[in-house]
Amino acid sequence: MRTLNRRNLLKGSVAAACLTVPAVRAVGQTNSLSEIGKLLAPVPRARIFTARDIVTLDPSQPSAEAIAVVGTQILAVGALSEVQEMLGDQPFDVDERFADKVIVPGFISQHDHPVLAALSMSSEILSIEEWALPTGTVPAVTDKADFMKRLTAAVEARTTPGEPVVTWGYHPAFYGPLTRADLDGISTERPILVWGRSCHEMILNSAALTAGGVTQAAVEAFDAASQKQANLAEGHFWEQGLFAVLPHIASLVATPEQLRAGLELSRDFMHSKGITFGNEPGGILAKPVQDGVNAVFSSADMPFRWSFMVDAKSMVASYADDGEVIARSEALQSWYYGMTSLAPRQAKLFSDGAIYSQLMQVRAPYLDDHHGEWMMEKELFERAFRVYWDAGYQLHIHVNGDAGLDRVLETLETNMRRNPRFDHRTVIVHFAVSAFDQVERIKALGAIVSGNPYYVTALADQYSEVGLGAERADSMVRLGDLSRAGVRWSLHSDMPMAPADPLFLMWCAVNRVTTSGRVAAPEQAVSAEDALRGVTIEAAYSLQMEEEIGSLVRGKRANMTILAENPLEVDPMAIREIEVWGTVMEGRVLPVRSSDRAAATQQDASAGPREAVSPNGAPAFDKAALEHALKVTHAHHL
Repeated sequence: MRTLNRRNLLKGSVAAACLTVPAVRAVGQTNSLSEIGKLLAPVPRARIFTARDIVTLDPSQPSAEAIAVVGTQILAVGALSEVQEMLGDQPFDVDERFADKVIVPGFISQHDHPVLAALSMSSEILSIEEWALPTGTVPAVTDKADFMKRLTAAVEARTTPGEPVVTWGYHPAFYGPLTRADLDGISTERPILVWGRSCHEMILNSAALTAGGVTQAAVEAFDAASQKQANLAEGHFWEQGLFAVLPHIASLVATPEQLRAGLELSRDFMHSKGITFGNEPGGILAKPVQDGVNAVFSSADMPFRWSFMVDAKSMVASYADDGEVIARSEALQSWYYGMTSLAPRQAKLFSDGAIYSQLMQVRAPYLDDHHGEWMMEKELFERAFRVYWDAGYQLHIHVNGDAGLDRVLETLETNMRRNPRFDHRTVIVHFAVSAFDQVERIKALGAIVSGNPYYVTALADQYSEVGLGAERADSMVRLGDLSRAGVRWSLHSDMPMAPADPLFLMWCAVNRVTTSGRVAAPEQAVSAEDALRGVTIEAAYSLQMEEEIGSLVRGKRANMTILAENPLEVDPMAIREIEVWGTVMEGRVLPVRSSDRAAATQQDASAGPREAVSPNGAPAFDKAALEHALKVTHAHHL
């Protein structure tokens, strides 16, 4: 690093801009140069980062070699000489640590679930794919016999009486049905809870049912829709049935200690993948649970900010008065502080079931004639849509099947005709199975899409034979059609539905390579630049934050991801192999490698601390309250 000092700040245009309007007026009313000096706001020292290449995603200046940062914002972008000239007499340092690296806009995690990621990643992972975590790599399950063997070993390794074993990642479409009887064959004394790969279903052994008080009478107390999505004899609960049983078993699924450890693991994983901003679309609607999340995610040492969206499903189910729904939604702002916040006037809704459990609603029958499920009953869905639409909210809607998408688009069109809104940016979230005619309708209605391209990689081969058939399975997440139609789209991982790894999401979208190595529906592939936009500026657009983050433009937050290679120039198959050096988040340099972290922390110490305590002074992590919430709340996957 080299330091350049400039004198006579009054000559610099940037310094002159530091005069406030009252100060300018006051200058004309005084003859004393010393008094004029006192009216000048102090000019902060800038830092100029240089790099082998800077991909700005600014159409007027796509590439640069230097970027100047003051505090948390970008001050200038361009050639080094141009940036220095723009700074004028403002003092600055030139930071050359990224001279052999590539800077891209900070990656945005548009749709991820911290609590679900925390609980799944800290459980016994027995999944369809390998998971490489900061704590080590967990190999994929090969078949049902392998699953049973590894689960049995995990159960036998427990020594504390009554301690439950929770495993995540089983997929019936890959390994065959799993029932209560299968799990009782491992143990009838220790509670075993198998959380499906979809996070939308769970299989319990008899000991877990007993520990949670899940009896026939308890199931009969569920509402009608939930009873249809529950099978006590097989210990199987899915979609709304899972929502209904969770209050009984939540304390078996999660402890405050496990939640905190899992959140820290998820935080470190996401930072290692270059994420600088993230969003939870519809978090668990329980204040003690959110306090537990805030204990980690609101902390001043968080390497990224995280926003949370209103859970519209729970709100409309809880309050009969439409005005109270909105008032309660806006009151949620008080739940967040420090590095967490409420996404302003945005809400999450559900249409149909999960892709991983093949419970999405589809137009043509499944190959085995099973049926999909609705996540919200039609009347409740339409009421929720209307209430939040009329209040001016942006709606993000979970939908996976083409019949589920029909319901969403019909409801959107009804409300557009009833109460026209423009730039509403209704987000079609997941976008698994769709039809070409629906792409044109999405465009006509002004909606946008947030797709998960990992579905193709992970599921297309298996779903070609089980459930969907080759044509529907291969054309999942038809991003190519969206681009040709002019529909704006972004990418998300839905962690833990896919790794929260933007480079990997880009790789999936660009290559569409399945687990067998073939390319599924190559006409739906997109360019590397469009995929990069999908995890940066388009993700920001989907969160109504494109004026703040997503590209490297003066005035935006200084959020950057530092890479070893340029993802727009490497072989498309090598995108996922690019090393992430770290991030710059609002001016803070945050290396991934521990060997670089201490030096960066010392250099950035002048940035000062961030607010990290609850505004009302209450403790950020109330274990007793959280334990109670885990037992009684209708916690659910969003």
